[in-house]
Amino acid sequence: MSVVLDIATALCLIGGAAFIIIGGVGLIRLPDFFTRLHAAGCGETLGAWLVLLGLLLQSGWSLISVKLIMIFVLLVLTGPTATHALAKSALHGGLKPKHLERD
Repeated sequence: MSVVLDIATALCLIGGAAFIIIGGVGLIRLPDFFTRLHAAGCGETLGAWLVLLGLLLQSGWSLISVKLIMIFVLLVLTGPTATHALAKSALHGGLKPKHLERD
């Protein structure tokens, strides 16, 4: 059982790191604010969730797992909300998405 748990943990940590790196590359390579915000938001959210899941698998049932679950809940509530607030304030400030600038 320990080998299966270690493999699942490794897959979660590697997958989370991959999503975070892909989000960072998207942040650098994409053309405008909104596509960069999308790449950073999705990459950070899913990557952090997978990393926390991997850590939760390794911690077992202890006080550490309760803290990791609380961090997970905090990320679920704040990550997408912050991304939405940034996009809404950019639209309110007059910034238009790249494909709408040609019209």
